Amino acid sequence: MHESQPSAEERDLPYNVFARACPSRGTLEHVTGRWGSLTLGALHESSLRFNELRRRVDGVSEKMLSQTLQALERDGLVHREAQPTNPPRVDYELTALGREVATRLLDLIHCVEGRMDEVLAARERYDAGRGAR
Repeated sequence: MHESQPSAEERDLPYNVFARACPSRGTLEHVTGRWGSLTLGALHESSLRFNELRRRVDGVSEKMLSQTLQALERDGLVHREAQPTNPPRVDYELTALGREVATRLLDLIHCVEGRMDEVLAARERYDAGRGAR
């Protein structure tokens, strides 16, 4: 089996997501997982409070959103700011790094949304071919 060689660009980077032990894999997982990508996309529009974000990211549980926000905050993509009010108010917003990542992610999201007719047609063809066996 032929093993592909890294590109010149990959050799020049200090991290390589294709390497098993590379820490960038975890961040990529946080960013591209269902809840991470939707959370980053939602926060790209504006800073949001937890419950506003939960309503915006339809279907996410409180626990999963909390875990997602913690992972994104740990990776430096989201900033959490607690306001000293009664009751406490916590706002979440993207950092500069988070904004850059979210912008690129939204390009992918818009590409997928814009090509869904093709995706759905491909699914139908695939399913029809599988059923004919």
